[in-house]
Amino acid sequence: MHLEEYVGQKLVIGVPGTRVTPEIVRHFQELHAGGLILYRINFDSPPQLQGLIAELEEALGRRLLVAVDHEGGRVIMFREGITVFPDNLALGTMGNPEYAWRQGEIEARELRRLGVDVNLAPVLDVLTEAYSPNIGIRSYGRDWRTVAQMGAARIAAMQQGGLSACAKHFPGKGHAPVDAHLGLPVIPSTWQEMEAVHLQPFREAVRLGVDLVMSSHPYYPQLDPGPKKIATFSRKIIYDYLRRELDFQGVIASDDLEMGAIKALCPIGEAGVLATRAGHDLLLVCHDLQAQKEVYYSLLEAYKTKELSWGELEESVARIGRLQARRDRRFAPGDPLPDPSGADLATEICRAAVRVLRDERKLLPLSDRYPKIGVIFPRFSGLEARIMIEKEVLAEREFLSREFSKFGLAPDMVIVGLDPADSEIQAAVELAGGSDLTIFFCYDAHLYPANKKLLDAVQESAPNLVVALLRDPYDLDYLRAGVACLTAFGWRAGQLRAIIEKICVIHQ
Repeated sequence: MHLEEYVGQKLVIGVPGTRVTPEIVRHFQELHAGGLILYRINFDSPPQLQGLIAELEEALGRRLLVAVDHEGGRVIMFREGITVFPDNLALGTMGNPEYAWRQGEIEARELRRLGVDVNLAPVLDVLTEAYSPNIGIRSYGRDWRTVAQMGAARIAAMQQGGLSACAKHFPGKGHAPVDAHLGLPVIPSTWQEMEAVHLQPFREAVRLGVDLVMSSHPYYPQLDPGPKKIATFSRKIIYDYLRRELDFQGVIASDDLEMGAIKALCPIGEAGVLATRAGHDLLLVCHDLQAQKEVYYSLLEAYKTKELSWGELEESVARIGRLQARRDRRFAPGDPLPDPSGADLATEICRAAVRVLRDERKLLPLSDRYPKIGVIFPRFSGLEARIMIEKEVLAEREFLSREFSKFGLAPDMVIVGLDPADSEIQAAVELAGGSDLTIFFCYDAHLYPANKKLLDAVQESAPNLVVALLRDPYDLDYLRAGVACLTAFGWRAGQLRAIIEKICVIHQ
């Protein structure tokens, strides 16, 4: 294997579209890229996805390492062929690792039939009381023991089923005050604080034998105060601690090097070199073809000039090779369909996870005291360009009408944008003022200022108000006395149904 091929083995790249083009083949050949990461834009149907992978590997004449972010809940890339499980916080709230194990078993069967080698999950970040704008419901919770137990169960089940798991985001960013996709988070925790809480789930995952660990981009000045020493670039954090002190023998992957936190520090080519020097085996460059080239050629030059260690490159490629060798076939046997037991398990989890967070006035469940009900609901179809939205939720009014009709209810509705316009806020206020009881499905008032404005206005106008928190539960802090609140810790269709069922159960 030549140097160019060795360097290419370190790259996991994304490509546009749902079919293999000559340009994509040439791109992989030029970079000798060893890995493919799949996104929503690559998916039309399970057979199409299988065809894309098979055709690309046939054109290249070699196997790729195929990865996907399939966390459950908020982060799911495929619309068909898989079970849509709720977010990790739903499972963590229940505290039963058996659910995480069963989820992992089903994910392994489903993703391996689609041709996926690596699931970039689970998230092992531990939440704190601080607002977490990016992790939130992606975490199993605030108790590191719960996070460790749930993560370990899911990892073991996935890997037993032939699907490699990835513990992320090392060394723990559940308390990051900024989303690394958008900017540079600074986390002031000391080594003692990290060891006591945030590193514990990763220790358990390493002890268990997780195949991959993924780092991320926060700056931890108490862990490594050097210039540009975000976790991704810190040899002290990645090599000295994860590789040596924790004795992790598997593959270390970076988070996407195209994120805003990286752009705030240096060009992406330099980022690839710094991440490699820190001790990463795999570098994720997920979207931009030119950025992928910049990383590849910067690495190539760094190895040629001996800025980077050839010996460590050989070790990395050997680890990647062992990871690929865990599977002797591209597609596991069976049709690429959702597992027969998946839907029932997901429904069971969604129902059991719903929590009424406050209800001083006993508004829940609904009674005949409120003949005129209004519903304010987010326009999830507006997210479809960026996030996988289930087909049944794309038609918001039809979905709501169908679900409420199961309980003999036909509420009036206003559908608002995720960051609602003033006209939408006004329509929602009028609906709330004219209803005996209003149900407001609140997407995120911390993240979207206009949603906070909407929440305040609805609280002012609604005589009786039930707020269902759909993203992170931090918006509970914004609710006034007398407002009822519940959550299913997410907004997938199963979670929405579980919320409506909890609100309306008395009407059955």
